[in-house]
Amino acid sequence: MSNKVIYLIIDGLAWQVARDNMGYLLALCEAGQASRYQLECELPSLSRPLYETLLTGQKPVHSGIRHNGVNRLSNQLSLFHLARDAGLVTAAAAYHWFSELYNRSPYQARRDRITDDAALPIQHGRFYHQDHYPDDHLLLDADDLLRRFEPDLLLVHPMNVDDAGHKYGLDSPQYRNSARQFDLWLAEYLPDWLAAGYQILITSDHGMNNDKTHGGALPCERQVPLFVLGNSFSHSAEAQPKQVELCGTLASLLGLSHSLPSCDALLAAPRTTESDSQAPEPLVFQQGGRDD
Repeated sequence: MSNKVIYLIIDGLAWQVARDNMGYLLALCEAGQASRYQLECELPSLSRPLYETLLTGQKPVHSGIRHNGVNRLSNQLSLFHLARDAGLVTAAAAYHWFSELYNRSPYQARRDRITDDAALPIQHGRFYHQDHYPDDHLLLDADDLLRRFEPDLLLVHPMNVDDAGHKYGLDSPQYRNSARQFDLWLAEYLPDWLAAGYQILITSDHGMNNDKTHGGALPCERQVPLFVLGNSFSHSAEAQPKQVELCGTLASLLGLSHSLPSCDALLAAPRTTESDSQAPEPLVFQQGGRDD
């Protein structure tokens, strides 16, 4: 199995806000074109440690990225390293902490904001360093990377939902409306990205609480959404993916050799060739489980 993949991490998006407010993604699920699941993030429920979890499959207590102030290159084998070493093209439109984890640390905006270097794990990067960098600009950056370089692996990481949560808290119209707005912008891009042949996985690193922060074990901090789009996913209601398994699952989708934890139940069975059998039955998408 070899696919092109878009890994979309919506920073700070709590499960309940995604479940109740992201109408376009929910419409895709109702129409059988996507599936949704509920995940529990690892602890501490902080961004930089969970970026590492999402890109390496390692829990923060094992990766050594224990809090947001740990500013160094990752010492783990990341999805970007695996893809680059296999000759695939990698790209990211993302917060500068991803550059610090996988390319160069510390981040220097004049050197690193625009990155095009085939030797780096993230070969083509459009990094930003302000939490209020507009999400619509970020999506334009991602779409430009896709059109220019046709990457096999594209990370897309918007920050405005998390920024609104830190300013106004979980139970605020500003936080909910930030999620609604991003969902509306996704409606502009997802059809084109799917038509270009990409398998798309959408999730979050952590949620948010009413104290305008996160880091602990409250359900609103730990419960995050997962949406999957594309015919290389199984769309099985029985799948129960874990956050540490997303990196390995995407590595399998990319056709990479790896020993990372993965959720095989999320992946469709390999397609047969014409010589093996008659054409397979059309894939019927189901809405995934764990969404109570």
